[in-house]
Amino acid sequence: MKITGSTPNDLNEIFRLYAYATAYQKTKFNSHWPTFEKSLVEREIKENRQWKLMDQSEIACVWATTFDDPYIWEERNVTPAVYLHRIATNPNFKGRKLLLKVIDWAKQYAKESNKKMVRLDTVGNNKELIRYYERCGFKFLGLSALKNTANLPEHYHNASVSLFELKV
Repeated sequence: MKITGSTPNDLNEIFRLYAYATAYQKTKFNSHWPTFEKSLVEREIKENRQWKLMDQSEIACVWATTFDDPYIWEERNVTPAVYLHRIATNPNFKGRKLLLKVIDWAKQYAKESNKKMVRLDTVGNNKELIRYYERCGFKFLGLSALKNTANLPEHYHNASVSLFELKV
């Protein structure tokens, strides 16, 4: 398996994986991803912030990164970190613990980028997902009520988020 940056040719597959992830979220919890703007993902690709885990010629998993996440992390945003967003696994690879591969990559990426943490969030108090991220090595920091969500995707509006971090 190999991790590389996504390209514009990957857009259809990225959105297919988002649709699959959203459908799965709807079966597990009352909070789920909205339909994301194509321009958001196109911008991430252009800025080299959209990634894919390849298994030969098939995309096994996708995610986005940023080095700055002030609307979610607020005052904690001052600590240098890699923030992971929208991790979506191809259903053909479900159960293969791909998140662990993403985390290993993210820790190395953080070190190479002089960051101290790998962070992620999820909307709501999804206890099953919280336990899963903890088993993957993340520290659960608790729920945080977001104050300024105007610049965030709609699923963050009027929401609390579960925050997670992993020291590198």
